[in-house]
Amino acid sequence: MSTFQTIDDLPADSRVLVRLDLNSPIEDGEPQDNRRFERHARTVRDLADAGHRVVLVAHQGRPGRDDFTSLAGHAGILADHVGRDVEFVADTHGEEALAAIEALAAGDVLLLENTRMCDDELPEASPAEKADTEFVRTLAPRFDAYVNDAYSAAHRRHASLVGFPVALPAYAGRVMATEYEANTAIARREFDGPVTMVVGGTKATDVIGVMDALGDRVDRFLLGGVAGELFLRAAGHPVGRDLEGMDLFDEQWEANRDTVEAILEERGDAIRLASDLAYEGADGDRAEVPVADVDEKTDAYLDVGSDTVADYDAPIRESDAVFVKGALGVFEDERFADGTVGVLEAIAETDCFSVVGGGDTSRAIGMYGLDEDDFSHVSIAGGAYIRALTGEPLPAIELLRKADDGGT
Repeated sequence: MSTFQTIDDLPADSRVLVRLDLNSPIEDGEPQDNRRFERHARTVRDLADAGHRVVLVAHQGRPGRDDFTSLAGHAGILADHVGRDVEFVADTHGEEALAAIEALAAGDVLLLENTRMCDDELPEASPAEKADTEFVRTLAPRFDAYVNDAYSAAHRRHASLVGFPVALPAYAGRVMATEYEANTAIARREFDGPVTMVVGGTKATDVIGVMDALGDRVDRFLLGGVAGELFLRAAGHPVGRDLEGMDLFDEQWEANRDTVEAILEERGDAIRLASDLAYEGADGDRAEVPVADVDEKTDAYLDVGSDTVADYDAPIRESDAVFVKGALGVFEDERFADGTVGVLEAIAETDCFSVVGGGDTSRAIGMYGLDEDDFSHVSIAGGAYIRALTGEPLPAIELLRKADDGGT
């Protein structure tokens, strides 16, 4: 489905400004390599190989947070993935940046400093207001085109995402086009057979909103994580409650109780809940308990149980499409990875269209030796993935569509 112009439509020998999302974990002050560098490298490499002059902008962290730092270290990691030099300049739109942009030859790649070090970047505002900032007004005249490859940030109204496509002809990069196509498939409902969604993670409010919005476009939901416990609570079980020192359940229960109860009442036949839960036993090993046997919550439940993993296997293997949002347990701890890994293995072995969304859950694929090629798409987006699943517009993508329609 062609929704916007891509980098294949760029005029030859263009000077292009490319928005990436290189936001990464920072350890000892250094960015850590991750899937985002690998994915964006294809866009950068294709542009450079085509002879364009390529200038990159990206963000890292937020002001005031520990991970708010320069992009100097990101340039080297990206260069390794692209297979060519990525020059860096510690400036966004000052004289040093402008001089470096002007000096580029065909095929050169330049990364500018963290966009969030620019005062014009962060405050959310309309595209017209962002286009009128000094940041955009200074840089835009130096370029022939703007390329947005930062799908994972497409729900933000920041200057580098919505200002430049107002001022310049706008195109989608490889990541943007691929993510959009895969992540909107469920909203378009283009499948003949059953559609299944695996729902977990700790941000229950997000996934409950997805469940409510998707309605009859999903035939069955397989639940775990915090959302799973909240649905069990609504079904009358004494779980889905905070223990002392815990802050995961009660607040989200109060915020979502009406929605959860309504979903259960209206679509209870589509909701599959855990029949057993796993926790850390007295000896430190994994222990499991049937939900029906829980009279009072005295332990933190860290995964769905083995019976639940088996119960979820068949619905996945019978599906024409499976979408994953959130892990079913604390998979970072091998003792409590059975639920998350079990459903991922079933999906990988099934001939279905599959999307694994969100950076946290997708990490389990590499951690437990699964092959990313066994899934139709592994998303690097979080908030944008949630919005795409519900069909909610993404500001940066709406501007790409306008550009394709000939508007600005």
